[in-house]
Amino acid sequence: MSSIIAVVWDFDKTLVDGYMEDPIFEEYGLDANTFWAETREIADHLSAQQGIMVNRDTYYLNRFICLAKEGRFPGLNNERLKEFGKELKFYPGAVEIFSTLKNIVDADPRYSENDIHVEHFIVSTGFKKIIEGSEFNALVRRCYGCELIDENVGSNGESVISEIAYTIDNTTKTKALFEINKGVGIRPKIDVNTKIPEDLRRIRFKNMIYVADGPSDIPAFSLVNRNGGSTFAVYPHGDVNAFSQVEGMRRDGRVQMFAEADYRENTTAYMWLTKKVRDYADRILREQKDMLMENIGQSAPVHLPSAAFDTPPAV
Repeated sequence: MSSIIAVVWDFDKTLVDGYMEDPIFEEYGLDANTFWAETREIADHLSAQQGIMVNRDTYYLNRFICLAKEGRFPGLNNERLKEFGKELKFYPGAVEIFSTLKNIVDADPRYSENDIHVEHFIVSTGFKKIIEGSEFNALVRRCYGCELIDENVGSNGESVISEIAYTIDNTTKTKALFEINKGVGIRPKIDVNTKIPEDLRRIRFKNMIYVADGPSDIPAFSLVNRNGGSTFAVYPHGDVNAFSQVEGMRRDGRVQMFAEADYRENTTAYMWLTKKVRDYADRILREQKDMLMENIGQSAPVHLPSAAFDTPPAV
């Protein structure tokens, strides 16, 4: 029986105060709002004029590649993306909550002696290399994000991003959740299509907590909710529109709880997440004990009396 509790995190506007691409725009002097507006316009134009389907979750990757090849983002390659990861600004307590949730279980011998523990995962539509360059890389069991290929361009042989290798969009986040569920990339010879009974999967959905910021994560929220897990949404401090958005998601049953994106001790996010981890650990412990009792005899065997004592004495 699985004894792992998984906390699965979105990244932008869930852990990062803003978007992970912001340091890139600052470095190269490009206005972020202009970039995203132009990207949406191009995607709309392609869809309307050429009659093709455009994945608006990941089309921005093509724009980054085009601008890198045109020289607008000189030297933007995978190594440089990792460096941008060190410049990210996180929400208060975001880094610390990862260790806090693990330590709740690791520090309690009732849980640790029964091999119950917490693992963190990140599932993002952003650049995986930026996440790998951030403080979170050492705190997660596995990270899912978009991957690009470098290529040497120009006479100076400068390396820049040139092709898309792997993408995560708002729908394929559910595929990542199934991979976490089955242990893809951790268990050998297991892929997302491998048929595994639910009780033998590495992390059961009912042991998952999914944390994200908005409607783009509704497919993932729905999958976790439907399979008995827990869902939690966050919004930035003072953002009335974002507050109304996540409140609507809670009202519609999309998420179970929401709070301001502040993970410091005694905040709503901190208290809800720490309590949920303890609740999960207690439930897993009860399930282990129940399973043990079902598979052992109700009483220990004893020596039977000898035949001489079984025979009544003669009268």
